Amino acid sequence: MLKGKKILLGVTGGIAAYKTAELTREFIKGGAEVKVVMTSNATKFISPLTLQTLSGNPVHTDMFSLTEDWEIGHISLADYPDVIVVAPATANIIGKVASGIADDLLTSLIMAAKKPILFCPAMNSNMYQNAAVKENMEKLASRGYILMGAVSGELACGTEGPGRLPTLQDIVEEVESALTEKDLAGENILVTAGPTQEALDPVRFISNRSSGKMGYALAVMARRRGAKVTLISGPTELPAPCGVELISVRSAVEMRDAVMKCMKKATVIIKAAAVADYRPASLSASKIKKKEGPLTLNLERNPDIIAEAGRMKGKRVLVGFAMETENLVENAKNKLKNKNMDLIVGNDLSSPDAGFRADTNIVKIIDRSGRVESLPLLDKREVAERILDRIKTLRKKR
Repeated sequence: MLKGKKILLGVTGGIAAYKTAELTREFIKGGAEVKVVMTSNATKFISPLTLQTLSGNPVHTDMFSLTEDWEIGHISLADYPDVIVVAPATANIIGKVASGIADDLLTSLIMAAKKPILFCPAMNSNMYQNAAVKENMEKLASRGYILMGAVSGELACGTEGPGRLPTLQDIVEEVESALTEKDLAGENILVTAGPTQEALDPVRFISNRSSGKMGYALAVMARRRGAKVTLISGPTELPAPCGVELISVRSAVEMRDAVMKCMKKATVIIKAAAVADYRPASLSASKIKKKEGPLTLNLERNPDIIAEAGRMKGKRVLVGFAMETENLVENAKNKLKNKNMDLIVGNDLSSPDAGFRADTNIVKIIDRSGRVESLPLLDKREVAERILDRIKTLRKKR
């Protein structure tokens, strides 16, 4: 998404300015072109030469400098980017823009720009929680500016609380979102992801190899496209996606209860979780000790979440997954029909670079008519895009 895009990075005078060097690198690695504008105070925290070297473009600091083509600087720069990112966004610049003040190059080009503008706050915790700062951020949001929330943690001033610059990964994700068409706006998409864990005793459980990557990719891409997304996730090592409501569960029963609760407001349900079919019939209150001879486990069926959702779906779009080692298409078609799905995504776990834990996938998308769309090896976010395209078409027909 960043490839070929033009980003204007506005750096203001806060200690978090040093992080913009790495942020610039992240944008460049994503294929974007970056130009940097710095306030005079920002230059006291990080050298313009550093950001010029990393971006490969001159750094702009002077309100009254002319471009090579004798254009007025702030007008020329306002027309340049696809998106403007202000990081760190201090209380000062937030207040000035909220009040319509344009007294330096950065505030002037913000006022002149008609592109998405993202503010990434970073400041002392007391400043961040000050009523005036909160009011100014609310003003900016009401005018269409995009504001991220500051992160809680240890601050440079030695205190702890909200005020840290959002993570670079989350900033990049917000930029990706700002550059994405909101063709799923108005949709409320419920995604399940990851494995479930079925406890045997206080230290052991039955689970599977699911990493959750496919479900998380679906949640991220749906949110980028404007949907309100709820992600119900079993235990994974993945970070919580930016801007997504995350509900963490452990067992299949917990996941079933969360899905039934959240299903009421959903317009689309995507069941990408690898839910355990069985759980131990009884839970030992203490660790099961090793003994001579074999150990027999009695298992009982877990609730069939997608079948239950299929019976209750109404006009919702219901999408499931079939992970098979043989007869993929036949088994997937049967599952789609028996559980009243609209689409099923099948992937063959025996294929290299596909299935559990891989960053890529090879899938077949099957609809109720039996049509099979075979996708080549793709990154899981690209797979998610193709699935969401099909969901969008189905929703238009409802």
